[in-house]
Amino acid sequence: MGVLPGPLLSLLLGLLLTSAPAVLGANPGLVARITDKGLAYGAQEGLLALQRKLQEITLPEFDGDFKIRHVGHGNYEFHSLDIRSCELRSSVLKPLPSHGLSLSIADSSIHVQGRWKAKLRKFIKLQGSFDLQVKGISITVNLLLGSEPSGRPTVTASSCNSHIQKVEVDLSGGLGWLLNLFHDKIESSFRRILESKICERVENSVASDLQPYLQTVPVTAEIDSFLDVDYSLMEAPQATAQMLDVMFKGEIFYRDHRSPVALLPPVLSLPEDHSQMVYFAISDYVFNTASLVYYQAGYMNFSVTDDMIPPDSPFRLTTSSFRAFAPRITRLYPNMNLELRGGAVSAPLLKLNPGNLSLTPQMEIEGFVLLPNSVRKPVFRLGVTANVSATLTFNTSRITGILEPGKLQVELKESKVGVFNVELLGGFLNYFMLNNVYPDVNEKLAQGFPLPLLNRIQLYDLVLQIHKGFLFLGANVQYMRV
Repeated sequence: MGVLPGPLLSLLLGLLLTSAPAVLGANPGLVARITDKGLAYGAQEGLLALQRKLQEITLPEFDGDFKIRHVGHGNYEFHSLDIRSCELRSSVLKPLPSHGLSLSIADSSIHVQGRWKAKLRKFIKLQGSFDLQVKGISITVNLLLGSEPSGRPTVTASSCNSHIQKVEVDLSGGLGWLLNLFHDKIESSFRRILESKICERVENSVASDLQPYLQTVPVTAEIDSFLDVDYSLMEAPQATAQMLDVMFKGEIFYRDHRSPVALLPPVLSLPEDHSQMVYFAISDYVFNTASLVYYQAGYMNFSVTDDMIPPDSPFRLTTSSFRAFAPRITRLYPNMNLELRGGAVSAPLLKLNPGNLSLTPQMEIEGFVLLPNSVRKPVFRLGVTANVSATLTFNTSRITGILEPGKLQVELKESKVGVFNVELLGGFLNYFMLNNVYPDVNEKLAQGFPLPLLNRIQLYDLVLQIHKGFLFLGANVQYMRV
């Protein structure tokens, strides 16, 4: 872990930190918002990471010369410099509009120990140890946030400044008092070295630790065996006065053959909530791209034959059983099996309204008699509308759901076997859907799909709200340290 790694930008970019490059002017399917509370937590975690990194600074040896009146010239050298402790006490992380983030650290200190040696008039050699207290350290680093063409986030340290208020050197050893005569010069050298080393370490760590960590944000994430969700950034994260917004494409697509989606994401107007560290606004566009892909790939078509009916079922897909729905069918086609073929008329779209999620899929089902010569003979055609409500939840990393079916509305479109008891058949279809179709669908929905989180991020204190056109998820964040 490096300076300002997961703890900071993982909260600030991925929390959530969810594809092809965005079309100019397009709206995001998902927005992750990091509030001032989230930024404060990021500053706290960043402080701990930076403190560990500063303790790893390797300080160079340095030397100098001096002149003592009536004594002559001499030189000194400080070596074996070792940072024994580093204490960073306070930090503030704030957005920089149109730029990124600024981290400010103040009231901090570093303790250094090492050895010194000096030579006077070529024949007087002195040596000893020293103890260095560095106080009032302040650091300001500005982080420029961007995105690669691939849609991954980027970060660079656009500027870094460090300032040391006070340096105190305590020399011990033979004639250490001699070098104390030049403590101003020595302390100035220490100050200059440390100030440059602090910013050097920060800038290197942003490039070598933080940037690779940000690359762990998923550009695509697997939903099931053939669908992925596109979580590429549509543009650089946008900083405002009190928050940071990250725009993700949020499009679900067929992994083996991606094609343009005939849907446009709506404009998202997020509530001004700040009680949680991070919020996700997930447009109905995200869910509906999944529905569209399933429909176009033919996964909403189905076929039911008698051998698919449970053996203990009192009802069979035979003309004998169907006599209750269409009395003439047994006389016209005695002792023959039936097949039901159906599918969605169009891709069912999820509708989000305050406190409510609903689907109204429309299907067409056609019944065939399976003749002895393997020919399918069409005998009736039905229009079916299902009123389905849905419940969505989310856990530490995924959104899951369950469908709650309502009563099917069945309409007879065509009958080639005379009178048809549509109401009774509707009851059968309700029973079949309830016991055979919805359990399979809900099993898939229970697997859910992942939120765009960076490594080692967990969400807790979860809150879910349903607004018109989008879900609004709130959470606090825990960075799981290694």
